[in-house]
Amino acid sequence: MIKYLITDPDYYDNNEQIFKEKLIRVLKNHKVDIACFRDKKSSNFEELAKIFIEICKNYKIKNILLNSDYYLAKKLNATGVHLTSTQFNDIKNAKELGLYTIISCHNNHEIEEAIKANIDAITFSPIFETPNKGEPKGIEKLKEILNQYKNINVIALGGIVTKEHIEEISKTKAYGFASIRYFI
Repeated sequence: MIKYLITDPDYYDNNEQIFKEKLIRVLKNHKVDIACFRDKKSSNFEELAKIFIEICKNYKIKNILLNSDYYLAKKLNATGVHLTSTQFNDIKNAKELGLYTIISCHNNHEIEEAIKANIDAITFSPIFETPNKGEPKGIEKLKEILNQYKNINVIALGGIVTKEHIEEISKTKAYGFASIRYFI
């Protein structure tokens, strides 16, 4: 089961030195397969993204993603992009740039649209209680989605903060789990 780290400035800061120190601490404490730089509010996004990519490469992370901006991901030599659920029309562009592409999905319609667009993987969320993310889907709904869509890599996301959560997900056929807070 892959482990997917997602950053957030609320936990990592946008001060470049503090960001660097916190990211290194996280990567020393956790084996990560996929990492995504996600920051929707810092004015120094590109500088932080450069630091993120460099550090992740040093830790030999296979897929290093930027959130939403596939042009910047390509420019900075990230391996991929994580698109939001409003960016289905951008899947083709990201794939044409040779980027490993993940998109956020929350229902069957979105999953079907992602499959038609030949997406590499999806996140399905929220699985557990998450601030400001709506009603959790739960493990049973995750299992239902996994049984229904066997030809797509589904990564569980949302409220995954404990080893017990990860243990529950590991009992499913999920490709992996993604989290911000678990890795902190």
